[in-house]
Amino acid sequence: MQNIPADDAMAVAIVTAIQQGDAASLARQLEQHPHLATARIVDRKGTSRTLLHVVADWPGHVPNGAQMVATLAAAGADMSAAAMHTCSESAPETPLHWAASSDDVRVLDALLDHGADIEAPGAVFTGGPAMSDAVVFAQWKAARRLLERGATTTLWQAAALGLLTRVQQCCTATPAPADTEITNALWHACRGGQLEVADYLLARGASLNWVGWDRKTPLDAAVDSGSEELVTWLRAHGATCRTQDNTIKNDSSARDAAGSRVRRHAR
Repeated sequence: MQNIPADDAMAVAIVTAIQQGDAASLARQLEQHPHLATARIVDRKGTSRTLLHVVADWPGHVPNGAQMVATLAAAGADMSAAAMHTCSESAPETPLHWAASSDDVRVLDALLDHGADIEAPGAVFTGGPAMSDAVVFAQWKAARRLLERGATTTLWQAAALGLLTRVQQCCTATPAPADTEITNALWHACRGGQLEVADYLLARGASLNWVGWDRKTPLDAAVDSGSEELVTWLRAHGATCRTQDNTIKNDSSARDAAGSRVRRHAR
């Protein structure tokens, strides 16, 4: 494995090809320089990433992304290589984590089809698998595809996805989850617009007005989700908003704006 400075001409050429979706150029460069398939591109901060990370990088959805994953896999790329940082607080995410946090289902599928470990650790904030990044950044298409492909879920992840049976299993397991875990799960259920799960968790003792992630309450999170039914139900149960803007958001702009800031900072 070779480390190549990001401003090296060879690195610039192949990264540009990937970002432009030029699969033919990528294939030619790999044929001319086979070591690039396993090389790491190192930026000025000392963070190193593979070419698969470049394919999956935020905001994702590069043209011919799945084809380029297949090309890199055939050339010997490590499908589950972690990004490496000089700062110990940064997350060692794999390309699958990056595809999940960009909601790039095509690249996600391609990575899994070519052997990426669906449970590889390294997510932002939790250190968990790609499912964690998908739910943290509200990338619901990626989260559901990971679920379809066999990914496991924690209590809060299952709550966000509306998986009531899984939530019930987690809540009745031994040892039982702490009250803080149930409250956290309620917050994520509201962020995911999952009324049935929210109802179940409230009955299990979740705190209705906990100020959680992004300094938002469950009602704030539900407003962002765009679920009018859930917002109405929460207000009927005494939920309050912490933010001034409590109008329903029918698109993903609010959560995506916050998520993108975190992603850029984390990488």
